[in-house]
Amino acid sequence: ILAVSSTSCIRSKLSSSYDMIMIFLSLSRLFLQSWMMLDFFLSLFCEASYYEENLYVTFKTVFVFLNYSSLWFAAWLSVFYCIKVASFTQSFFIWLKQRFSSFMPWMLITSSLFSFVISLPFSWDIYDVHNNLTTPLTMRNSSERRGTMKTSLLILILLCNAGIALPLIMFVVSSILLIKSLWRHTRQMQNNATGFRDPSQEAHIGAIKSVFSFLILYITNFIALVLILSDAFLPFSIGEAICIVVMAACPAGHSMVLIWSNPKFREMPARILQHINCHVR
Repeated sequence: ILAVSSTSCIRSKLSSSYDMIMIFLSLSRLFLQSWMMLDFFLSLFCEASYYEENLYVTFKTVFVFLNYSSLWFAAWLSVFYCIKVASFTQSFFIWLKQRFSSFMPWMLITSSLFSFVISLPFSWDIYDVHNNLTTPLTMRNSSERRGTMKTSLLILILLCNAGIALPLIMFVVSSILLIKSLWRHTRQMQNNATGFRDPSQEAHIGAIKSVFSFLILYITNFIALVLILSDAFLPFSIGEAICIVVMAACPAGHSMVLIWSNPKFREMPARILQHINCHVR
């Protein structure tokens, strides 16, 4: 996705809104997946160094920033699909459709800055929460520990909601509006069908399935992220492992659906395989 979108921007010399969103989204997910792998290996093989305060806070803060950015860019992609594909006649929707391309670069930059600003305060309490979860009760007063842990968790949950509530709402609303518009258009085509197989109708049904799968993956990723950021599970527990696997699988699954649903992205793997076969021969 990154290669195709970047090549398209270079060739056209004028970045489209879609290509810009895909570049920002694919970069954020590439960095996020790489950071999660580095985080996992360090926590597994360099546990003593990993849980030092400065290193631990740095890793978790960057992790939060990359997750927030990825969620924002995915939300903008959903908004883009809704504005470009959905057919609504409201004046605000028409106005937004005409000016969306000019807004998009600023929205992507603003989302990145917002994710960065929101993730910084997260570093204030993440280490305290980790200590409260892992320090034995015999080492400190249990009631004091519960109070400190409750306060820290509350702050983390509020920060988490501030960072991802708005993109979640944007994604869900735009996806529902898009599904509604596509379904209404599909029903109209079915009523006017002549009995032959209509490629346009099949394309609409495929688009509905893609958007619905995006919605499921996004919400699943959102739930896993909230659980991880809230420190709902102990380190190396089964619950934490499941959340990490889900957070790694959902963006990858979303990318696979994007490739499958876009002919431009599907051509790239075929070209690579053809190029390899030519060199082998």
